[in-house]
Amino acid sequence: MYKYKEAKHNNYQFDLDDNTNEIVKDIIAKVKLEGDNTLLEFVKRFDQVKIDNIYVSKKERKQVYEAMPKKLKEALLFARNQIEFFANKQLSLYQNLESENIPGVTLGHRIIPVSSCGCYVPAGRYPLPSSALMSIVPAKVAGVERVVAVAPPSRDYDSIHPVVLAAMYIAGADEVYISGGAQAIAALAYGTETINKVDMIVGPGNRYVTEAKRQVNGIVGIDQLAGPSEVLIIADDSADIKKVATDLLAQAEHDPDAKCILVTTNESIAKYVEIELKKTITSIDTFDTANDSWSNYGEIIIVESLDEAIKISDEVAPEHLQLLTKYNDQLMNRVKHFGSLFVGEWSSVAFGDYVSGTNHILPTGCSARFNSGLTVGTFLKTSSFQKISKEGAKSLAYHCSDLADLEGLDAHKKSSNLRID
Repeated sequence: MYKYKEAKHNNYQFDLDDNTNEIVKDIIAKVKLEGDNTLLEFVKRFDQVKIDNIYVSKKERKQVYEAMPKKLKEALLFARNQIEFFANKQLSLYQNLESENIPGVTLGHRIIPVSSCGCYVPAGRYPLPSSALMSIVPAKVAGVERVVAVAPPSRDYDSIHPVVLAAMYIAGADEVYISGGAQAIAALAYGTETINKVDMIVGPGNRYVTEAKRQVNGIVGIDQLAGPSEVLIIADDSADIKKVATDLLAQAEHDPDAKCILVTTNESIAKYVEIELKKTITSIDTFDTANDSWSNYGEIIIVESLDEAIKISDEVAPEHLQLLTKYNDQLMNRVKHFGSLFVGEWSSVAFGDYVSGTNHILPTGCSARFNSGLTVGTFLKTSSFQKISKEGAKSLAYHCSDLADLEGLDAHKKSSNLRID
């Protein structure tokens, strides 16, 4: 292995510092104590928007959607339908189970959606309606009764950006509130005068949102702790240089801390991708962000073989893994740790970010080694049950009594023995 371009910062794991921890801890405490007043105060202080009410009615959301240009409506609906289709396919794999394992002992499980969830939709330099679709749609498909969406306001509109509200409307959010940052997470977890608390919180955000999710985890369920965007591309000499360079930049432009890695078996690919990337980066509107990302976190690694490339990829466990080789079909069944996999030159990561139908809320910071992206299953519980007859109880009771006696649990033993004639 040889690093043709080495990152200035090559820690692949996302760390949250003590200062962020303390700031978020104070914000959560303030929201718990003062409720809506804190949310309104923080909207004014952090977002520089003055509002009197954080709630956005369904009527308002509908009006905003209906006022959208036709072309934008079509794009939002197309993306919504793609996400919904795939979520329904996933849902079909979750089945209730009931089976008699010995006479009189029936075991099973039920698939039950959480009753409520909060979907955090981040804001940035531009509105992010795709993040609304990616979190709300799977929740609705899963059967969550109450889906609450929150997002910071746009200074240009004194409310959530219209296109984000439109996305929330077509995705099916039941409630929408104007609030962002750690304070929004606190409100969803603990409730305020206006916002009733939820059972689960999902969605990406900045380091304060991520830290807030970490601190409320256990009070509510969360999907994951997300960090900056990542892509790792495995390429051989068959790869299209322009596509490789542009696909790296497509993730670099997300965040100055985004991590973009090319692993290639060919030194010429390494050389000419870097040349193409440096040329292309000057022509994109997101130059500053992409340049910071590539300068500080971009890597080009030359390896001896695709086997070595797979090993590196599985160690990094990237959010997005892209295969641009002559052997994509073989490799796709060998890589193990990734958030989402993009196979072949036509499978742009950008499609996954918006319209292919898979979810773009994915594990980062090496957490794909043990975590999955957001799916319909994120909102489902698998709850077991047993139905035991008198005959079945006899088959179990003696063994249960012996084990309870061994562990010193006398009431367990007595409870078991009551089922023996």
